[in-house]
Amino acid sequence: MAVVGSYFPGRGTLIEQTFLKGQAHGEAAGLAEGVLRILEHRGIPVRSETRRRISECAYRDTLRHWLDRAFTVSQADELLDELFAVEEPDQ
Repeated sequence: MAVVGSYFPGRGTLIEQTFLKGQAHGEAAGLAEGVLRILEHRGIPVRSETRRRISECAYRDTLRHWLDRAFTVSQADELLDELFAVEEPDQ
């Protein structure tokens, strides 16, 4: 009897790499949405340029930092004032 095994996860296959990239993209999108929702809930207006930068950011550490700061800033642009972009390795 032949046992059919899967090389996913943990084998570095193209399928796994694609899955992990999609997972990272989804996490980044969720963090960006969280930042924008906090600002909206606090009544802080967000310029379209700022909204675009937050929404298109792919660096999860940067988005986590912005998420934490979204609770305390008085203007949305303050989130982007700091140069805080941690590049993450390709997954």
